[in-house]
Amino acid sequence: MSSVPVGGSPSLVGGWEFSEIESPRQLGTVESMEWSFQSAEQLVSALRAGAVSSVELTDEAIDRIDRDDKAINAICVRDFDRARRTAHRADQARARGADSALLGVPVTVKESYDIAGLPTTWGMPQFANHLPTEDAVQVSRLTAAGAVVLGKTNVPLGLHDVQSFNEIYGTTNNPWDHTRTPGGSSGGSAAALASGFGALSIGSDIGGSLRTPAHFCGIYAHKPTVGLVATRGMVAPPAPALPVDLDLAVAGPMARTARDLSLLLDVMAGPDPLTAGIAYDLALPPARHEHLADFRVLIIDEHPLLPTGSAVRAGVQRVADALVDGGARVRRHSSLLPDLAEAATVYMQLLFAGAGARFPADAYTELRTRAAELSPDDRSLAAVRQRALVCSHRDWLAANNSRELHRAGWRALFTEFDVVVCPITPTPAFPHDHDPDLLGRRLDIDGVDHPYLDQLVWAGVATMPGLPATAVPAGRSPDGLPVGVQLIGPKFEDRTPLRLAELLEQRIGGFRIPQ
Repeated sequence: MSSVPVGGSPSLVGGWEFSEIESPRQLGTVESMEWSFQSAEQLVSALRAGAVSSVELTDEAIDRIDRDDKAINAICVRDFDRARRTAHRADQARARGADSALLGVPVTVKESYDIAGLPTTWGMPQFANHLPTEDAVQVSRLTAAGAVVLGKTNVPLGLHDVQSFNEIYGTTNNPWDHTRTPGGSSGGSAAALASGFGALSIGSDIGGSLRTPAHFCGIYAHKPTVGLVATRGMVAPPAPALPVDLDLAVAGPMARTARDLSLLLDVMAGPDPLTAGIAYDLALPPARHEHLADFRVLIIDEHPLLPTGSAVRAGVQRVADALVDGGARVRRHSSLLPDLAEAATVYMQLLFAGAGARFPADAYTELRTRAAELSPDDRSLAAVRQRALVCSHRDWLAANNSRELHRAGWRALFTEFDVVVCPITPTPAFPHDHDPDLLGRRLDIDGVDHPYLDQLVWAGVATMPGLPATAVPAGRSPDGLPVGVQLIGPKFEDRTPLRLAELLEQRIGGFRIPQ
């Protein structure tokens, strides 16, 4: 194979040519460079043109994982034999004239999704041998679309961290700096994509778990509108895989280009087959606009409860400058924006109430004691989290009512704006921190320590009201680390932030191979 892809044009990765890469030390051979970092869209075109086979793509991906994943530890469960068989069948099907959205494309899946015959542990040692017998609905949709599943990607214990490490599978490192986290809880998927281990991955998000790893690793991710994507089979063991409606949490796509997010979202979207009989329509409307100059965008880079680090503010500014240069209508303030401090409080109440409900009885009793010891005057986010872990149903209903008022506020905002641009977290990827006291950890923001979990406030801007949010690369920090931002759109108008992501990719570039 040559280093020129189908069509004879220079090989692009999210708008960057391979010739722009300063050092090929992580790229391997010229032959592997042709396919490993190509988009899923490019791979589908090459497969349809007969320029490459699924077996070749799969073998190349496996070779790259064997060579490079020792340092990254992204792929925690390998399924290479089954992947090779699937790739062979994909090539046979294509030879017979078959085609489908992802036929023959190598992908990965977050460990938290059930795959028949493979362990689903959520990083919890007591479930190291938990083997589901049925695929999660999203895994079924991937395979029905023809994807070749290489294996499962690493997660934090119980999916409850902004990092990805656990006692079963160890620590996943950021491909840009192995001393730093790739994020969590979909950190293994983000690290895999940034390392060229497959073209796509599926993750999940309740506390920024799609968006934060994308931001830390320099890739793309999309948190869909809540309820758009079925989640059955993405459940902590040993609970059964039931078609329940999750509060706040979503399943979503991860990729190296914006267009690939839409490709994978089209595969994932839709109701669970077990509940489809109740007949609700989740067909997505088209993007509000096709051209950058037509977008109305609100830019936010400050939060009332937490400072934004300088590297992230610079990333937001790069996006703002690109929007202005492209003719978009950009504003920095709006009286219609729901109160961000109140939103963060409501988000923490809903998020931690759900977490606390799953604690064992003895631990829950201890949490109640701690909450009772708090001063009534303590209104910090840390205190909100502590109280929420043991809140009553009455308190939860009050928080839920506040959520509905915020949703009404967002509906009003989106009559004047199409997208809101804001940070995903206040910093780029931070050094590994495995202190078991999650509530006691600290986060350094430009030299000042802050409560570790306060960084979730930016994720909650979209999560609490259930809005779609697309994470996009926005350059690099002075230390050379990726920086991303999120594009928040109107409810069930996922294609609007996704389209803006494509347009921004054309203007400021996108994914770059880690150096």
